[in-house]
Parts: sequence; structure tokens; C-alpha cells
Amino acid sequence: MTALERWEDALGRVLAAADVALEERHAGRWPLHPARPPHGTAANPQYDGIFRVTAVYTAGYGSALGPGYVLRAEVPTLSAVSAADREAIEAEAAELVRSGLAREFPGRDLRVERDGASWKIVGDLSLG
Repeated sequence: MTALERWEDALGRVLAAADVALEERHAGRWPLHPARPPHGTAANPQYDGIFRVTAVYTAGYGSALGPGYVLRAEVPTLSAVSAADREAIEAEAAELVRSGLAREFPGRDLRVERDGASWKIVGDLSLG
């Protein structure tokens, strides 16, 4: 396994744990989208249940924080989710990811910070 694969696996565990925690804390708050299976039935938690927690790398051009991973915590439902609820879920996901990063990457300077309207994982993104 390459260093990049190890990094992505560890980040995947962080995101999956955040997704599962959100599912457990907010079960039944919004109805499940009809195209999504119930929580815990897909191989990857981002593909089932009421939440999808992902992170996408960005080079950070135009960002004061530079390169990092833009964190997304989505509520894929057909029901209305208020802006306040979306913001609260995103902040909760950011905190869950922050604690997961500390667990998966001990001693590493990785932070979850606001970057405009988004949350972003920044810091020591080295593979070693």
C-alpha cells in the first residue's frame, strides 16, 4: 500500500466515523431520500442513510488557508432542511472530523477551519 493510499484510507475512516455519529445523533429527524438505502446497509456510509460526509482536495488557489480538503456534510433528503439546521450539521461534522483527525493522525498538525462559507481540513498534508 502506498503512502497516498494509507492517507486516503485514514481520511476515509475519519469521514465514515463522522457520518455514523451524525446518523446516530439525528436518526429520524428527516425522512430518508427514496433513492438511498437505510443507514448501515451500504459498504460505505456516505451512500446510505440521511447524511453524506465527504472531503475533496483543493489546491487552495484564492484561499487564505491554502491547500486542503473541503469538507461537506450533506443531508440528502427530499424534505426541506433549514439553513440554520444545515449550518449546525456542518459545524457538528467539522467537530467530529477534527476529533477523528487527532485519532487517525496523532501528532500531526491537521486542523478543520472555516474557509469562507466552507469548512476545510488544512495543515500538514504530507504523506510521510
